[in-house]
Amino acid sequence: MFDYLIVGAGFAGSVLAERLATQANKRVLLVDKRTHIGGNAYDNYNEDGILVHKYGPHWFHTNDKGVFDYLSQFTEWRFHYHRVKSYVDGNLLPIPINMDTVNELYGLKLSSPEDVQTFFDTVKVQIDNPKNSEEMVISQVGKDLYDKFFKNYTLKQWEIHPKDLAASVTARIPTRTNRDNRYFTDKYQCMPKYGYTAMFNKMLMSPNISILLNTDYNDIIKEVSYKKMIYTGPIDSFFDYKFGKLPYRTLRFEHETFNQENYQGLQQVNYPNDFDFTRIIEWKHATGQKSNLTTITREYSLLADDHSDKYYPIPREENHALFNKYKAEADKIESVLFCGRLADYKYYNMDQVIARSLSLFKKETV
Repeated sequence: MFDYLIVGAGFAGSVLAERLATQANKRVLLVDKRTHIGGNAYDNYNEDGILVHKYGPHWFHTNDKGVFDYLSQFTEWRFHYHRVKSYVDGNLLPIPINMDTVNELYGLKLSSPEDVQTFFDTVKVQIDNPKNSEEMVISQVGKDLYDKFFKNYTLKQWEIHPKDLAASVTARIPTRTNRDNRYFTDKYQCMPKYGYTAMFNKMLMSPNISILLNTDYNDIIKEVSYKKMIYTGPIDSFFDYKFGKLPYRTLRFEHETFNQENYQGLQQVNYPNDFDFTRIIEWKHATGQKSNLTTITREYSLLADDHSDKYYPIPREENHALFNKYKAEADKIESVLFCGRLADYKYYNMDQVIARSLSLFKKETV
């Protein structure tokens, strides 16, 4: 008899398994379809000995000390600022847009935040209440910077025109008037020193946790005795798609290793206007690994089908309305708790899903 059957061994499932097992002395069965723990944060050493993230880059950043302290129980850290450049008009320019981006792109010599803000004020379109992603960007930096940095990148990422995407999609990317070229400004920016998989292994060491991998929970649910389920998979799948399928974006990756120490000089270069891929990741810049070889990953975005890994809920009103139908059904079931990006149909950063899981644990054990 298990106290909890937890479906999905990503961040949501693993955090809840760890807390319930170690803090509430509950017996937990953690089940995942994949052959490994860690969900999309899983990393491993490729055949060339380079540590790569199998499901795309996971750069940890948070202002939440509670989340940082929680994970610090299971890993040492490599503190590291995530920096990104965008390939625009033949140049590699800082993104988020800052003083250097504007100066290099337009051949200007702006030297103070006030100068940069004055520039933005002269080019931006006055929109008091941006209703979509396009309006959000042009109300901050104007049409030209929107066209060069955002429009085509958004089209590649979502296959939806920015006019038809929620303003929140591009609101996540700040615009700066200084020379700060960090992608994030959070207090804690770091990578697990030995990788995410090593961190998950420590997180799930409790003897109260049993793990079944390469297993669909539907195949074992009638054979397992448990008191309560925590479900972190796609909410529409749980209800057999009774209201229809929730759409997702998925990713395709091309990995390539070069017989050289360095390929592009930084961990991420975005390609908004050129090529079919959205970005190239060079892993060693983030992990700090030393090697005479280097591995890069080109990332392509596409619409998920029935066989795809699901990455990004698509932020449109009709999708949110469909999710709410499933949420209403989920709220009726006291014996199942729903948590995570797929179960909540919400784009969470890693720290957000950890905070959500810790909050659910506290609520469950009050």
